[in-house]
Amino acid sequence: MNITITKTAAPKAKPDSSTLGFGKIFTDHMFRMDYTPEEGWHDAKIVPFANLSIHPASTVLHYGSEIFEGLKAYRRADGKVQLFRPLENIRRMNRSAERLCLPEIPEEMAMEALLTFVRCEQDWTPSEFGTSLYLRPFMFGNDESLGVHTVHHATFIIIASPSGSYYKEGINPVRIMIEDQDVRAVRGGTGYAKCGGNYAASNRAGERAEQKGYSQVLWLDGVERKYIEEVGAMNVMFKIGDEIVTPALTGSILPGITRKSCIELLQKEGYTVHERLLSVDELAKAMEDGTLEEAWGCGTAAVVSPIGELCYKEHRYTVNGGKIGPVTQHLYDTLTGIQWGKLADEFGWTKPID
Repeated sequence: MNITITKTAAPKAKPDSSTLGFGKIFTDHMFRMDYTPEEGWHDAKIVPFANLSIHPASTVLHYGSEIFEGLKAYRRADGKVQLFRPLENIRRMNRSAERLCLPEIPEEMAMEALLTFVRCEQDWTPSEFGTSLYLRPFMFGNDESLGVHTVHHATFIIIASPSGSYYKEGINPVRIMIEDQDVRAVRGGTGYAKCGGNYAASNRAGERAEQKGYSQVLWLDGVERKYIEEVGAMNVMFKIGDEIVTPALTGSILPGITRKSCIELLQKEGYTVHERLLSVDELAKAMEDGTLEEAWGCGTAAVVSPIGELCYKEHRYTVNGGKIGPVTQHLYDTLTGIQWGKLADEFGWTKPID
């Protein structure tokens, strides 16, 4: 694939790492390529970061034909930059594309685009432990027609944002409310796809939870309203006795890459890990009799987020005394150690940038 590179004539000053938040500062360039049925994916280029111009009838504006991914580039102690399991993000994006009737990108092409872009912007990767260069690949349909149909014209873009440490003052367990009114997704829907509509539809419940003093919601399934699914924008795991339980991927849950990494790491270390249906009643019983020892969310942004309190139908349950548990801490230390190059990568998960 031929990627043309046009460097900006006005490079921005790199921000101080202490001022970094999340998704507010953007690098000098962005990757872009377009799709048409006649040419396939074409005109791959890295250009100065700038606003987009799209037709008012563009498909994405009217029918939500949009998908995205999120991954990070990490600065190792030796100064080199590396990615964490980028092929998993590429494959998940293609599964999302298939569900939303957007064109898939050949894996080799997507990887070349990603690596070339990160190589171009790698100087923006901060060096302090916990900081990273957040990468946001996304795709949208831009047919200039109001008809409802499979997308024929699409645009794929990658932008990047240097991001600060998620845990500036240490890992503090969060308070979670189990949502029993709204649902995030249903089997057969778009729950397993990473598309904007899933997140927009979750905001109402999230706002209700926030008003009650909770950080996020824990979703139940959309059919029977009884099985645990996801927590906020992350997957969720529980240590119940000697068993690690995480909801099975039934089609309504996003197949998280951090989730997959946690499972593979725990299984390698001899833990009993089950991906299965977990009812809210079973979870409530485990909370009541004390067999629920730990609970945590897992995702790209936080890696792991310990849960210190769960609320269900106004009943509040404290998990592990409101403190981070040993398994949760171990997962965080091990995954971040691999991501930032402090620990050996025995799994072959990292991909250094040449």
